[in-house]
Amino acid sequence: MAGRIKDRRRIDDYWARKARAENYPARSVYKLMEVDRKFGLFQTGDRALDLGCYPGSWTLYAAERVGPEGRVIGLDRQAPEVSFAGHVQFIQADVLETRPEDLAGQGLFDVVLSDLAPQTTGIKTADQTRSLELAQAALELARALLKPGGKFLFKLFQGPDVEDFFKRLAGDFTTIRRLKPKSSRSFSPEIFGLALGFRRT
Repeated sequence: MAGRIKDRRRIDDYWARKARAENYPARSVYKLMEVDRKFGLFQTGDRALDLGCYPGSWTLYAAERVGPEGRVIGLDRQAPEVSFAGHVQFIQADVLETRPEDLAGQGLFDVVLSDLAPQTTGIKTADQTRSLELAQAALELARALLKPGGKFLFKLFQGPDVEDFFKRLAGDFTTIRRLKPKSSRSFSPEIFGLALGFRRT
């Protein structure tokens, strides 16, 4: 019984209740909000690509921020069970099987978002490896699809290869930040990276 109570507390915390009250499908939206408020991630009229968009909280928030003058493309293997505004398009696809040319018809983006996470196994090294694979796939799409000066926000599980991943970003972006939003659970292995000022070659 104690274990069940603990699990419920982890799921139904302040941020989860707040998300329900504000009609977002997941608490993860507050991580994106915090980054946006601190770093000015979105501007009215921006074009944003949301990789791993299920269950839809990040896509909904991005759509609010860019407004109807902008555009948001959400991509995931699973379709969100929410209604999006007319300036949002959902593409059902696996990020690991998506090539830049598959999205070439969408044009270039001001912001690429990746809240991608693996289906965790409980095996720390395996989960870290799979998380890194997803982050690398997101980075390759960002490199191909970002406008000059664009922004890339991504999630990654902490592990031995994280430092090398952040170092690789330095050649493509002018500023790199490592973040742990307040709404990210303290016991979670996730961290976020924000890369600003994309250098398009």
